Amino acid sequence: MEYTSLGRTGLSVSRLCLGTMNFGPLTTETDAHSIMDTALEQGVNFFDTANVYGWGENKGHTEEIVGTWFARGGGRRERTVLATKLYGLMPGPGGEDWPNNGKLSALNIRRACDASLKRLQTDYIDVYQMHHVDRATPWEEIWQAMEVLVAQGKILYVGSSNFAGWHIATAQGAAQRRGFLGLVAEQSLYNLLARTVELEVLPSAQHHGLGVIPWSPLQGGLLGGVLRKAGQQGGRSAKRAEDLSATQREQLQAYEDFCDKLGEEPGTVALAWLLHQPAVTAPIVGPRTPGQLDTALKALDVKLDADALTRLDEIFPGHQTAPEDYAW
Repeated sequence: MEYTSLGRTGLSVSRLCLGTMNFGPLTTETDAHSIMDTALEQGVNFFDTANVYGWGENKGHTEEIVGTWFARGGGRRERTVLATKLYGLMPGPGGEDWPNNGKLSALNIRRACDASLKRLQTDYIDVYQMHHVDRATPWEEIWQAMEVLVAQGKILYVGSSNFAGWHIATAQGAAQRRGFLGLVAEQSLYNLLARTVELEVLPSAQHHGLGVIPWSPLQGGLLGGVLRKAGQQGGRSAKRAEDLSATQREQLQAYEDFCDKLGEEPGTVALAWLLHQPAVTAPIVGPRTPGQLDTALKALDVKLDADALTRLDEIFPGHQTAPEDYAW
């Protein structure tokens, strides 16, 4: 397994990040534990979750599944770099929506962290991430609350998710004025079909020393061979293929044909492409089954040469850094 530093930290993480979003809603606790065990055995040490995962009435359940896995011992917690997130509204004392149980007020940061620690059955979180930007809360308040958590030993680092480039710059400026490390990582939607972060988010992250952790690397399965699967399996894949625009269908057909030429599965190539992008630390893979994890791990061994990378850019045109991208 290849490892890299997470942004401008001394923290070493695997080049793939195990996402747990499906644990609970789509994956049983037993299978989830099996997937996490296999990931560790294969050298994947970077796990990502969030307090809202489990969704609906089961918010928090995914963290609980990770927590019961840690409780099994065997060095599971010690070998794992754990990232979780806060922001979304969580149930109040009686299970109902309640003020100050969401977003990034100092009060909610404190409450949400303590609740996640309890569900995760651990006494610290390696990377505590803001799931979204909170436009109503001043950065001075957010950073003061995060500083307290660091001082208490409850979190080690802070990350962001779904931030714009200017959000990252503003956050880092405020942290610097306080003498605080600030953000060390940003989670963004990034894949061959969704490349707008190349305009400003990736340059901002690189400039400020953040690691980039792409989510939805297969664009919800569209880059996983959706046209091929539609012909072979029907069902959900057929419906998704039906809903494609003419442009998307043309792109995906060219992509799947090119993957056939390479002798690789489309999903493997999509992950491998992200691993070739200089700003990327580790794409998040969210396997529902142990077999899907095995498929994702194959991407680590795929090397795309300059010609292959050029061809993928031809099929899925990307962006230059702004403002060059807008030049006539």
